[in-house]
Amino acid sequence: MAKVDASAFITREIPRPGIDIVVEAVGQVDLNPHDRVLSREELLAGVAGRDGVLCLLTDTIDAEVLDAAKGCKIFANYAVGYNNIDVQAATARGIAVTNTPGVLTDATADLTWALLMSAARRIVEGDQFTRAGKFEGWAPMMFLGADISGRTLGILGAGRIGTAVALRSRGFRMRVLYHDKVQNEPLEQAVGAERVDLDTLLAEADFVSVHVNLDESTRHLIGARELGLMKPTACLINSSRGPVIDEVALVEALKQGEIAGAGLDVFEDEPALKPGLAELPNAVIPPHLGSATIGTRTKMATLAATNLVAMLRGERPANIVNPEVLS
Repeated sequence: MAKVDASAFITREIPRPGIDIVVEAVGQVDLNPHDRVLSREELLAGVAGRDGVLCLLTDTIDAEVLDAAKGCKIFANYAVGYNNIDVQAATARGIAVTNTPGVLTDATADLTWALLMSAARRIVEGDQFTRAGKFEGWAPMMFLGADISGRTLGILGAGRIGTAVALRSRGFRMRVLYHDKVQNEPLEQAVGAERVDLDTLLAEADFVSVHVNLDESTRHLIGARELGLMKPTACLINSSRGPVIDEVALVEALKQGEIAGAGLDVFEDEPALKPGLAELPNAVIPPHLGSATIGTRTKMATLAATNLVAMLRGERPANIVNPEVLS
């Protein structure tokens, strides 16, 4: 198929199959040559005059950027979330926004369980202890953690990823509670999950796993009051979006022993951490690795690229967030 007479910009290197799809289909393609997030000035210059932009969750695409990309047809986001893009402003300018849903569900659910188990069994603390040369042999009271099997798992947001996390609990014979705006009958049938209000979930769950989208209704959904409702033996896990949790309140709760531990793959002011978080031994804090498998990141790249190319060819992208721009 002939190349589209168009110009595209990719804001950071992604797995090669995604880049190849764009290069093979679009006449002019430029790629951020640096393995880092572009500065504001670089981003504004990079999007100028482009017909399409493949951007990342770390790129803030606001009205100023959209105006700099005057005439652009699409911003294809390399992520399932798109809170980095002002979708309303894009729609007002007739610019399509797409995302990469579905392909990262299993990888993120797996990572969520890695966080849960690491926090419960104090794996990171133990690893650091051993590496520091402090391990002198087995001891009956050393790094005692929490049981997982037979405990209660609370799922806050029972969408694709929340459901996948809950389904993985079957091997641990867990009671499953979930809080969501809508009923999830398949989840109820699969694991006997019970839909409850937020306060009940927080008060009864031994592990609270957060899987909600970020918007004004979910920003600081978990704050000091909510943390105070949790058991002192409970662990809080977040692999959704950092600002869903009031990180300052969480640091205080962990310091004071209001909850036993936390596993966070995302942070409120990412990549910065709130003061004190990095020093807490009862917090597991990997650097946003939810989708970080070779297979998943490659699927994300090819999906974002396919969305971009479809729009530039005058076709409907498969994963358009604001379809009204096509009407």
